[in-house]
Parts: sequence; C-alpha cells; structure tokens
Amino acid sequence: MLAEYFKKTGSRRILIMILGNVFLGMGVSIFKLAGLGNDAYNGMVMALSDCVRVPYEHFFVVFSLCLFVIELLAGRHFVGIGTIVNTFLLGYVVTFFYELWLKFFQAPQILWQQLLVVLLGVIVGSLGLSMYQVPDAGVAPYDSLSLILAKRFPKIPYFWCRMLTDGTCALVCFLAGGLVGLGTLVAAFGFGPFIHFFNEHLTKKLLKGCPGFE
Repeated sequence: MLAEYFKKTGSRRILIMILGNVFLGMGVSIFKLAGLGNDAYNGMVMALSDCVRVPYEHFFVVFSLCLFVIELLAGRHFVGIGTIVNTFLLGYVVTFFYELWLKFFQAPQILWQQLLVVLLGVIVGSLGLSMYQVPDAGVAPYDSLSLILAKRFPKIPYFWCRMLTDGTCALVCFLAGGLVGLGTLVAAFGFGPFIHFFNEHLTKKLLKGCPGFE
C-alpha cells in the first residue's frame, strides 16, 4: 500500500515538495534574522518554546504532532508524505539556517536593513510555499486547520478561516511574550503575489509530465 502511494505520487513531486520545505524553512529563518516578527504560526511556536524552555525545533515537532491528531481525525484526506516531511523537517531546517546566518552575518539593526531582509524572506519563503503546496503531496498539520474549518463551515470563505487560525496564533504569540510586528503582517499578506509568480513560472513547469500535472 505504501509502495503504491509513492508510485502514484511520483518521486519528482516528492522531491519538489521536500525542496519546498527546505526553502520555506530558509525563509522562516530569514524572517527571524530580520527581527521584525515571524509568520504567526512559527512566531507562536518560537514564543511557546521559549516559555517552556524547549528548543524550537523539538517543540515544533511536538506541537505539530498534536495538530496532526486533529488533521488525522477531521481531515484525513489532507494527510500525505508532505505532512510528515513538514512535521519532522521544517523546524530543524529553520534552526540550521538561522544558526548559519548568525555565523556569517550580523543581525540587521537599522530599519531599512531589516525591511530588506524581510523582503528576502518573503521571496525565499514564497518559493518554498509554492514548491511545497503545488505538488499536492500532503498538507502540513497547521495548514490543514483552516482547510478543515472551511470544509466544516462552507458558508465561511477559506480566507477568513485562515485569518482566524493565523490571528489566534498571533494572539498566543503576543501573550507568550513573542514578537508580533511588521514581519508578521508582511507574512500574513505579502506572500500571495510571489507565490503566484513561482507557481506559474517555476513550480508548475518543474511538475510538467508528473501524474496529474500533464
């Protein structure tokens, strides 16, 4: 059954999805380096991990596994190899690149420098999101929450379901002493055009010829 799933999904879709998670983690690490706030979910996980004094990368796995239970019970059809990869890989990728940046670069202290770093984070993160999402190889536990809500409450547009989950994460991040700032706002609204660009000009072309992407 597992072999059949991998055969149906295809190695190229899986590889692109994995690379997407790597670029996504790189983008999150760049946002963190900028010091203006991360996306709502990762910002919340970083804040909570600091509260309980558990390294972010380990806490990310534990928290994602808790959300995975919800996904498994309420949105099993969203589960795929991408779900597992995101759960167990993303946090470690973020930490790896963040520590790498600190070895070679000083964290920006001036606002215009921070904004440039945020812009770079948006571009890299958008590339990652495109390569993670378009192959349709499984939804991350957190991302599945808004999809499950939209399915359970069809009268509520997906946009508002996503705003609810992101807004809740941002609130928890703030209450836990985390940083909610301009970077958080940019992450919430700034990815769309870049993701669309990468979808059309890169990811879909990379997937051409794969099952379901002819």
